[in-house]
Formats: sequence, C-alpha cells, structure tokens
Amino acid sequence: MTDAAEEDFHDLDRYVALPRLQGLTMSPDGRRLVTTVTTLDEKGTGYVNALWEIDPLSERDARRLTRSARGEAGPAFSASGDLWFTSARPSEEGDSSDTALWRLPASGGEAALVNRRPGGVSRVHCAPGADVVVVTAPLLTGAADEDQHAALHAAREDASVNAILHTSYPVRHWDHDLGPARPALFTVDEEQTPTASRPRTGDELPRRLRHVTEGLGSLYGEEVTLSPDGTWALISVHVPEARADRRTALALVDLASGERRIIADDVEHDHTPGPISPDGRTAVVTMTRRPVPSRAPVPRLHLMDLETGELSPTGHADLWLAPFDWLPDGSGFIAGADADGRGPLFRVDVADGRVTQLTHDDATYSTAVVAPDGSAVYGVRASYAFPPEAVRVALTDGAVTRLKNPVPRPELPGRLTEVETTAADGVRLRAWLALPEGADAEAPAPLLLWIHGGPLSSWNAWSWRWNPWLMVAQGYGVLLPDPALSTGYGQEFVQRGWNSWGDKPFTDLMSITDAAEAREDVDETRTAAMGGSFGGYMANWVAGHTDRFSAIVTHASLWALDQFGPTTDASFFWRRQIDAAMEEKHSPHRFVEEIVTPMLVIHGDKDYRVPIGEGLRLWYELLERSGLPADADGSTVHRFLYYPQENHWILTPHHAKIWYEVVLSFLADHVLGDERALPVQLGLTPPPSGAEARSRESAPEDDALPHAASS
Repeated sequence: MTDAAEEDFHDLDRYVALPRLQGLTMSPDGRRLVTTVTTLDEKGTGYVNALWEIDPLSERDARRLTRSARGEAGPAFSASGDLWFTSARPSEEGDSSDTALWRLPASGGEAALVNRRPGGVSRVHCAPGADVVVVTAPLLTGAADEDQHAALHAAREDASVNAILHTSYPVRHWDHDLGPARPALFTVDEEQTPTASRPRTGDELPRRLRHVTEGLGSLYGEEVTLSPDGTWALISVHVPEARADRRTALALVDLASGERRIIADDVEHDHTPGPISPDGRTAVVTMTRRPVPSRAPVPRLHLMDLETGELSPTGHADLWLAPFDWLPDGSGFIAGADADGRGPLFRVDVADGRVTQLTHDDATYSTAVVAPDGSAVYGVRASYAFPPEAVRVALTDGAVTRLKNPVPRPELPGRLTEVETTAADGVRLRAWLALPEGADAEAPAPLLLWIHGGPLSSWNAWSWRWNPWLMVAQGYGVLLPDPALSTGYGQEFVQRGWNSWGDKPFTDLMSITDAAEAREDVDETRTAAMGGSFGGYMANWVAGHTDRFSAIVTHASLWALDQFGPTTDASFFWRRQIDAAMEEKHSPHRFVEEIVTPMLVIHGDKDYRVPIGEGLRLWYELLERSGLPADADGSTVHRFLYYPQENHWILTPHHAKIWYEVVLSFLADHVLGDERALPVQLGLTPPPSGAEARSRESAPEDDALPHAASS
C-alpha cells in the first residue's frame, strides 16, 4: 500500500474530495464523448458538476468543457453536434436558482443561455437524426402554456405561498414534495425573444419553450425517448387505479400537434420505454409483471412495433436486462444486467432474441452507447476494485480498453476476494470480501457484515456513500453478500425471499457470514452487522434474532412494517409486496425484547422513502423495552445519529464525514474494545487544544485534474 492509498482512505477530508465520474454521451459523428465529473465545492459542504470531453480513441487527454460555481448536468448532443445541458449558472439576462437550458456550439466558443424559466428545466432530450430538442420541466397544474405558468409561479412567489392542495397520490418522492407542478414535455421553439437591455441576433437569442404534453413519468422519474427524425416521442404515463394504486403505460406523442396516443397498457404490467431502432419502427420496452405478495415482479424485454403497438418478448427470461442502445444496422441492441455479483454488457439479436454476453470483466456497466460505425461500445463501468470510469468495448470480441479518463483511479488500501457457500436449501450463495493487506492467520481482521438495500439489488459496483475501503483502511474486513431477493441470480433467487424478508434473506446472511468467519484471515470473535434502507431492516431483524454480533448499525431502516407501508412515499408499490401476514410475521419491531446488542440508529428527517417515524419509534422502543433498555439514570449503550436536513442517503460531504466518524467510534467501542474520539463538530467534546475545532484540510484544487479551455 502506498502513501496515496493511505491518505485517500484514511483521511475522510481527502476521501470526500476525490473527483467522481458519472454518465456518458456521444456526439453523432462518434468523435466526442462527454461525461460529468463531480468535485467538492469551495466550502466543502456540497458538490458541483462539470462537463468533460473524453477522446474515444484515447489519444488525447480529457479536457474540461464547462466551469461554473453551480455546475452543469444532463449533457446531450443534438444531431448538429451542439452540446446541450442544464445549469443554474448566472447569465447576462440575470441570476436565478432555477436550472436553465444551455447550449455549447459544435463549432466551439462560449456556452449560451437558451431558456430560463420559473421552476427550471429538468432534463434535455435530443433526436438522433434531426436537429430537434425537447425538455422535461415542471408545469403548474393551472397553466396551459409558459405565460400562464410564469404568472402563477410569480403569484405564489410574491405571496410566499408554498402550500400544496393534493387531489391524488403520491404526494412526496424520496426527499422532495410533489406538486403543484407536474412533469411536462416541451419543444425548444425557434421563436426568438430578445431582451430589452441587450438585443442580440441569430441563434444567440434565448428561445421559448412550447408545451407539448404533461402527465409523463414513471415510478423513478420521467421517461422520454425521441424518434430518430424528431417528429414524435415515446413516453411513460401514469394510469390511476382504484384505492390509490397506479400503473405505468406507454404513449406516443406527436411533437408538432401534441396529440397523445396510448400504445401499450394493461392492468397486469408496468411499461418502461427504451431506445428506438435507427429506422424508427421498433422500440425496446420493458414489460414488468406487477408484483403481488405471492409473486415477485417479472421484468422482460419486448420489441414493440411502433405502428401497431404489437409486443414480442426478446432476450433471456431469467436476466433482468436493461436496454442501452441499438446497433447502427438495427440488427440488435446492447443491454446490461446484474449477473453473479457483476453487471456485464450483453448483445441481443433482434431476429431470434439470442443473448450473447459481451463483457467478462469483474465490473458493472451503468450506461453504454454504440459508436456510429458499429465498431465499439463506449460505457461507464465500476466494481469494488475501482470507481466509475469510461471504457471502450470492442463489438468483435468484447475486449475492454480503459480510456484516458478525467479522474484517476484511487489506490486501494487492501485486497478484494470472493466467498461462497451453500444455503440450507442447497442454493449457492456468494459475496465480495474486502480485506486489509496485512490480514492473515497471525493477524485476522475483525469483520463487518454489510447488508445491501433495495431489496432487489446487488453488491456489484462501487459506492461512494457505502464504501468498504474506508473500513478496510481502519483494519476491518467487509463482507458484501447477496442473499435471497438479490438480483443477478435468476428469478427463483428473488422469489426465495419474496414477502418473507425475515426468512431466507436472514438465513442466507448467517450462512455466508459463517463461511467468511471460517477463513483464517477473519477474526470471528469481533464482528458487527450494518445495513441501510432494506439493509437497515435486515440489521434490525438480525438484532432481534441473534446475539452473535458485537454491534449493529442500522441506517434509514424499516422498523414497524404496519407503520412503514402507509407512510412511505410510494405505498402503492410496497403494498404489492408487503401484506398483513408479512407485517405480522416479519416486522422487526415485534422482536424488540430480544435485542441485546448495542445499536447505532441513523436517520435523516428528509427521508420520505423510509420516513423518520421509523427511526424515532425504533429509538424509543430500544430504550423503553428492548433486551438492553435504558438504565435507571437514563444512560444507554445505544446511540441515535439524527440529521434534521438530510435524506435517505446522507449526501452532503461534511455530514458523510460525521457519519463515518460516528460509525467508526461506535465500532471501536463495541467491536475493538478501543476508544475513538467523536468528531468535535457534534459539540459533545471540547475542541482540540489550541484550536476552536479541527478545520477541514484544503481540498485538492482543480489543477489536480487535466485542464483545457472551458465555458
């Protein structure tokens, strides 16, 4: 291990300042790749994005394209090669906190403001074969066009009103309120609107947005795919059902007239639009058989005839494939899927539905675009060995080449291996295991069992938020298992844990922990379990069903299922997998009296997915009637780390540092038998001698990254 690895993962200030890459888009001629790089802001209390260009041939170093204090996001190339993006950066027309639409010309020069509107712009979409640009943006329910929207928005702002009168469900999503605006689709109008203070000419003038349709969306966000010629869009729409339920259908929207036609809808399935073929005749869509308490969801790719709406299944039924991009000749498309703790790329042939695995590296691909000449796929991959990075994948043999990325790989403070065992019902189980370099029979590492969220998920890619290497740098081994309900092991593996979270998921976790503890480089006498969201549910369940661990850390956790179901932000979704029988049998709060292990409870007040009531009730019931209740003097071994302004994940860098410092202090006390000071910023301990408080070390300057002209 070098000094760099020691600094990056031993020093939380350096860790949160590491630059992070996400997303990838390609210009129509295949000569430019653009990604987003996230870095620490000047105050160290947030992050800011910038757009960077990567050479597809990997001959030139990456160069920075944009630079502003508020950052840029959502890059998309139009057919002419212009780069469109969103940003709240100020302009000559004024300043606003709302995100605006910007364009960086293909010919070079400075980025120009295209449209700034009240409520901002959410996302930009460009047609691949025509110079047509559309955006999604919020439109107030009482408005029919942009002028009415601006007037209503001003009325609310001037009166300082933020009240929302709801007439439907849901009312919240993750960490923000829904309404009174709704997602809408707009085209970027050619009509020019010069300002009185500084008239300009030609394409430099800001443009108006023309309202096309509203009501678009899906459970996890707006879904829009444009036809190659830019005349219509395939969108997802919500269809309300009785008793506050809903499903997702697909519609075709004429971008000129705004006419909308439902093309796929049935009560048994949710539909998600995917990429449209180069000839504009076929779309890859995901049809998901809606879950019920007795049956897990069954997603399956289909080819949709965009003229008739006819759907034909394609791909592998046991792979939960997500389509990325079509091959230029229309013979097939590229997709990704979780598979055995990885997430490779696959080629799906249209003629016969045959699926061929393209990549075989130990990585998971989050996005992929196909070169216009069909020679390669460009994607972003990550694993627990490295964070997201841009690569080139040859379509002939799947060979992977790492491009000249704008961010370096951090050097790891340990090694990564795998653990396997067999469950009681004969099913194969596996996990990643991250270990310190020096762990061996003479110096075995204490073990942390990390339980993933979801629950339909997999520990198969780098996480900046739950990063095992920070724990490895402190001497711990970290076990990252995929128990029942995990994706990438077939439909039946998910079904094993469906509607019975406390059964196979729990016994799988115990079995894989047994296998890890049997290793000579793991100390089975010093262990703890940790999890967030569904992983927090499992941590609570573990606490009530075994005393084998020295400590439990439960973050944003489900505690009382009868309380969680109707108060989460998407009750219609959870009601399809949690019924009264599961609430009765598998709710952790019913076993609070059995908890005899010290617990660290962590929750953010702005968490609408797992509302704060779960954390508050868990904390009180731990102190009131657990097997390890508060003493007569009010003291307790349990701890509650509460964030008034954070959400489900604790995303701000300064609060993420507090998270890790408190967790490490709690683990040191109960697992290692050591004392580790709490962060002085909590206000519980005196400041270091000679200083008011420990100050944050200076973050790396932008000069640590490659440089070039920027806009």
